[in-house]
Amino acid sequence: MKRFFLLLLLVSAFLPSVFCADENAVKPTYKEVKDLPYYDANTPDLTPYQIERCKLDIYYQENGKDLPVVVWFHGGGLTGGNKAIPSGLKDKGIVVIAVNYRLSPQVKCPAYIEDAAAAIAWTFKHVSEYGGSPDKIFISGHSAGGYLVSMVGLEKKWLAKYEIDANKLAGIIPFSGQAITHLTIRKERGISDKQPVVDEFSPLFHVRADTPPILILSGDREKEMLGRYEENAYLLRMLKVNGNTVSTLYELQGYGHGMVTPGVPLLVEFVKKTLADKTKNETKQ
Repeated sequence: MKRFFLLLLLVSAFLPSVFCADENAVKPTYKEVKDLPYYDANTPDLTPYQIERCKLDIYYQENGKDLPVVVWFHGGGLTGGNKAIPSGLKDKGIVVIAVNYRLSPQVKCPAYIEDAAAAIAWTFKHVSEYGGSPDKIFISGHSAGGYLVSMVGLEKKWLAKYEIDANKLAGIIPFSGQAITHLTIRKERGISDKQPVVDEFSPLFHVRADTPPILILSGDREKEMLGRYEENAYLLRMLKVNGNTVSTLYELQGYGHGMVTPGVPLLVEFVKKTLADKTKNETKQ
């Protein structure tokens, strides 16, 4: 496990030019497109709530090409929240896609997981239109969003529905996501949020060796909610027990559950390093 102190704030000062080697070059222009539907209008049994809720925003670089992509899912306990692009991801040479998904109690499990997979599948199909590379897609999110990306990234069936191998993802970065079955899913079943459950709707249930690189971020174990750090520590341990060598856990000491701002520089650095390592390995082959 790795613990990070307030020095993270110093690191962030160096990250705005991560993907821009020449600081004297003309800075690129960024644009944003809002409220694009990610379900096709011809999707069978499409509901009015899906049409209203299942939309995404795209933040992209004008005239960009072959850029890395981060698909970001908001938090809110699967019962609230709205899409937003973290400010720390702007102006970094990254295409950022912020996703809304259906919420409980309007829907029940697994509707929100299905939405996450549909949005990621949309990204694979369309991100090149906005200068992003389908070979450089990272999925990330905070809290409930972290849970969703862990589920879609570890349990391959969700993307297989769209004929996409989850291992095509460049990386998975959950911010303080649940590793056990999400507390809202337990609530839908009448189970207390203090009663842990590990079943098919738990990322822990789907640990495997052959994942894309994973960066797990957690707040301070003494400040996180309901044992969230310990869940993620066990997730990392069981990934390693199963032979996974590409997963890392960072504990952001001094920060509680709302640790997005200090975590984003680590996400950006992870994207940079993962793609650099991939290029290096391809060069050796």
